[in-house]
Amino acid sequence: MAQKAQEKGVTGPAPVVDAPGRVRNVVLVGHSSAGKTSLAEALLAATGTIARAGTVADGTTTCDHDPAAVRQQRSVSLACAPLPHGDVKVNLLDSPGYADFVGELRAGLRAADAALFVVSAVDGVDAATGALWEECAAVGMPRAVAVTRLDHPRADFDGTLAACQEVFGDNVMPLYLPMLADDGQTVAGLMGLINQRVFDYGGDGPGAGYPPAVREPDPEHLPAIAESRNQLIEGIIAESEDETLMDRYLGGEEIDTGTLTEDLEKAVARGHFYPVVPVCAATRVGLDALLELLTDAFPSPLEHELPAVTGVDGSPRPPLACDPDGPLVAEVVKTTIDPFVGRVSLVRVFSGTLRAELAVHISGHGMEQRGHPDHDADERVAHIYSPLGAQLREVPHCVAGDICAVTKSGSAETGDTISAKSDPLLVAPWAMPEPLLPVAIVAKTRSDEDALAKNLGRLVAGDPTLRLERNPETHQLVLWCMGEAHADVVLERLRAGGVDLDTEPVRVALRETFAGTAKGHGRHVKQSGGHGQYAVCDIEVEPLPRGAGFEFVDRVVGGAVPHNYIPSVEKGVRAQMERGLVAGYPVVDLRVTLFDGKAHSVDSSDAAFQTAGALALRDAAEKSQVTLLEPVDEITVRVPDAFVGAVMSDLSGRRGRVLGTEPDPDGEGRTLVNAEVPATELLRYAIELRAMTSGAGTFHRAFARHDPMPGHLADQIRKETPTHH
Repeated sequence: MAQKAQEKGVTGPAPVVDAPGRVRNVVLVGHSSAGKTSLAEALLAATGTIARAGTVADGTTTCDHDPAAVRQQRSVSLACAPLPHGDVKVNLLDSPGYADFVGELRAGLRAADAALFVVSAVDGVDAATGALWEECAAVGMPRAVAVTRLDHPRADFDGTLAACQEVFGDNVMPLYLPMLADDGQTVAGLMGLINQRVFDYGGDGPGAGYPPAVREPDPEHLPAIAESRNQLIEGIIAESEDETLMDRYLGGEEIDTGTLTEDLEKAVARGHFYPVVPVCAATRVGLDALLELLTDAFPSPLEHELPAVTGVDGSPRPPLACDPDGPLVAEVVKTTIDPFVGRVSLVRVFSGTLRAELAVHISGHGMEQRGHPDHDADERVAHIYSPLGAQLREVPHCVAGDICAVTKSGSAETGDTISAKSDPLLVAPWAMPEPLLPVAIVAKTRSDEDALAKNLGRLVAGDPTLRLERNPETHQLVLWCMGEAHADVVLERLRAGGVDLDTEPVRVALRETFAGTAKGHGRHVKQSGGHGQYAVCDIEVEPLPRGAGFEFVDRVVGGAVPHNYIPSVEKGVRAQMERGLVAGYPVVDLRVTLFDGKAHSVDSSDAAFQTAGALALRDAAEKSQVTLLEPVDEITVRVPDAFVGAVMSDLSGRRGRVLGTEPDPDGEGRTLVNAEVPATELLRYAIELRAMTSGAGTFHRAFARHDPMPGHLADQIRKETPTHH
């Protein structure tokens, strides 16, 4: 494995630490074209972890701005790239940039202790990146911003900084300003605001001036440094725990750089201050400054609150501490299937030390509604690896606070807890986003059905945002996905696993009911030698209020239908209600009254009266109007204020009824739109809402009730759906 890593451009052994304080877990967050992967590779090259930037761990080259590479990134999973810097190991978790993969981001947030937002100086901040910032804010994640692609002709650092401050809010401030070369376009260095020094990366060729020369600023740089420095100092002092510092500063005292740096690092670690560093992956400008920020200002695992833990039976346990000598508690944050290695589990160790050849207990609870049944298993961890993209470098152990990879587990799935076999524990699961885009799939052959079942098991094990549903009413196999890109990736992976499949339109499970009262006559008489079949019944059908269910009333007098056959009539009526009357959907909200009938002393039977009951209901349906009922969902749409009008108009066009709006209590400048919308109008709403709101809109849905479907839509369904008697 080590030899293979060398061949792929990986240099040096995997970094191993024994103290949580020497670990930094950082998730890279940002839009897919912002340059996250290029930045991660440049950092790996700058620290000597890989031979050169542009060579990823599987030996291929990437260009974040090549359209093919961007399409490929949609399928990139959460990946870990550990790099050494001094005596600190920084685990960079590269998360996908598409909104569809917010589940991967949340897994990264679970594994990380801080987030580095990567923002392109060319493209700025989009609404989706603002939503990702809110994801981090919701869990109190410390954050910083790296402004990338400074080498592009259209790069605009000042405009990008202003956009970050507008979208991300207060306390987003630069620690450095880019310094242009003599040509007025190339970024040759950085101007440090705290120490008022210039970091000059000038030299021939990319990276020739790395590390930079440090010198005094030129006179023309001083006004820009002074203005930005004053704003930065005021921001740092406002977050300082020393309440006298502001008065001293306003009184004219020069605050020493050591105090400012210390207070800055504390504010960043607490998640109250968000520094901005300009960087350029191609020229290495700012990489050393960024590494310094990651190691000195971002918190270690010792400073990060750990998730709650219980026994596997739910019994309470003391809070965890990030202690290598504590009880073993680790969590699988990502599961992938390698064609050569098999199942690979990316693991964050919260407590204790995970060692090779250790007997462990693997628990997975609370995800059954997503297709992950509760499970508990004892296994042995054969080997532990330090992952570098697709490469695995074997290490002897992984201490609390660190991240590692475990292979060939027979039961580990994303979200599972790994603990000591002698003391099984369970970590509280992280919040998973709700998949809202249904995709119905059909295997082309019987052999494809077997392969499909096998591959679906692998996919669901690794992706808790994917929900698998076998609809008992429509008989469709439905994959609930996060969006179109997520669905494309899921289908691509299924086909890559050897499954030949098609998609088909998703059918919504409707209901049928009677629009008015009707009488039905059921006569089942057959004579074919020996015992015949004889049963006659007369019923009256009347609709009940929505949601009332089914009632069967016996009003037979004089024994016209023998008492022992009355339940048979009810059974036949119920069976026909399940099969449907006009479009094959279950009949609901009905009262059926049996008031007359005939029987034969020899030929009547239970089966005959069941058949007669079904025929009577069908006869009543032919004499009355049967209404199709469609499910109506209550939905809450969360959008920026600017999109409220467009969203409300669109909902009305979907036959929806807007119930009202209210300010979003969890996000300033956002509104919650509450509405009731037929489920048939929401099949592709996840895609269409995202397009309508530039990726910033989200929604939740819950079943409300069934309502009559408009006549022209019901007639179309009757024509398309064969009757199932």
